[in-house]
Amino acid sequence: MLHSYQTIKEDGQSEIEIKKSRFICSLKRVTSEEEAKDFIQAIKKEHWKANHHCSAFVIGEKNEIQRSSDDGEPSGTAGVPMLEVLKKNELINVIAVVTRYFGGTKLGTGGLIRAYTHAVSHALEEIGIVKGTLQQEISVHITYPQLGKLENYLTLNQLTIKETNYTDKVTVVCLVTEDSVASFKESLIELMNGQVSFTDGAVSYHEQLINK
Repeated sequence: MLHSYQTIKEDGQSEIEIKKSRFICSLKRVTSEEEAKDFIQAIKKEHWKANHHCSAFVIGEKNEIQRSSDDGEPSGTAGVPMLEVLKKNELINVIAVVTRYFGGTKLGTGGLIRAYTHAVSHALEEIGIVKGTLQQEISVHITYPQLGKLENYLTLNQLTIKETNYTDKVTVVCLVTEDSVASFKESLIELMNGQVSFTDGAVSYHEQLINK
């Protein structure tokens, strides 16, 4: 299980125009090669009048599956540059399809490489990249007078509060990376002079936007 990963915030689409050619980049989260291929076919069906549907995808925790296609563009001018953008951003489980409507002006080898690279980079900027980190939910049980002190500590240490429940005591559910659980508890025991208790919850990935 990965400690952390990076991927796109959500599925989406973005468009740029270069010398009257339209480049529409469609991004999608995928977990299998079959899913990626189905997405390529869906885009081809949606934009059936377009000249090219170049694609690149990376799948697996260590990008075990990497594929790219120039779909009729000169070899090496589309799919590979697109794949390099995905890899440079350290993304996993993402497919990019760039649909081109030819505008009448040839761009040349260098121009095509720049265009397809820019189409994917622009789409990533528009949609955003998230980092998913494996975190442990820890319920911190305290009294009402202790709440301000706890909230200050969590803010100073940039820790996430998932929710706060108010009953006869206050329960603050925090998200803590797995490798810092012990030190987190020790710090709070010291901060609260031992007047605190904990309940461990689920371990799961929590995503935060790192680029938009």
